[in-house]
Amino acid sequence: MSFRGARPGRFARRLLVAGGLLACLAPASAQSGAVPGYLPNPPGTYALQDIMQAGDGRVLDSQGRTRRLAEFTRGRVTLLSFIYSSCADPAGCPYAYTVFHLVRSALEEDPAARRKVRLVSLSFDPHRDTPETLRLYGGPDANREAPVRWDYLTTRSTAELLPILSAYGQDASVEKDAAGRPRGPFAHVLKVFLIDRRGRVREIYTTAYLLPPVVVNDIRTLLLEEGREGH
Repeated sequence: MSFRGARPGRFARRLLVAGGLLACLAPASAQSGAVPGYLPNPPGTYALQDIMQAGDGRVLDSQGRTRRLAEFTRGRVTLLSFIYSSCADPAGCPYAYTVFHLVRSALEEDPAARRKVRLVSLSFDPHRDTPETLRLYGGPDANREAPVRWDYLTTRSTAELLPILSAYGQDASVEKDAAGRPRGPFAHVLKVFLIDRRGRVREIYTTAYLLPPVVVNDIRTLLLEEGREGH
């Protein structure tokens, strides 16, 4: 049995996933990028809501240069996740990392998406995730010449990070030692944000329905929308 039909709203999508597909959406399904019996709606057959303006703030790129986050959420369709490099929760950052890889592989084979889409991973652990750490974490994925760029960002301090997290509604907490340094893993809910080239958030994914085919079709829908607006 396959699921296909009119594009449900964001709330309805959550109910659909929770009620009918939850058992299929375990992180292991991201390895293949497909969920048995589920066919996402074709790109361009639905519209994504304009949810909010993407947050901005000062960040550090993987070379240690101070930048504005807006530089990475404007001009291209952007998929943004908040991560930390030492996360070991299989339903958290490692899952998002796998999904990003599969999304990127699919889009790099699509001439219509090359140089028009960007992936961004922003750490909420500035004490441990230095630019050097993120360069090692990103490795060859951080190739700036790739058809679909993947940027790894951090911040100089928690004080610079908190307004960004607040703007996106991203909660994260961690125990700290007497010196204020993080001790142990972060507690957080995985969220991934789809942002159009104008810097507007158009979708927010959680683990329950962060599926590569869904994300790829949503990105292609935005590219088709922008193509129509350009004529």
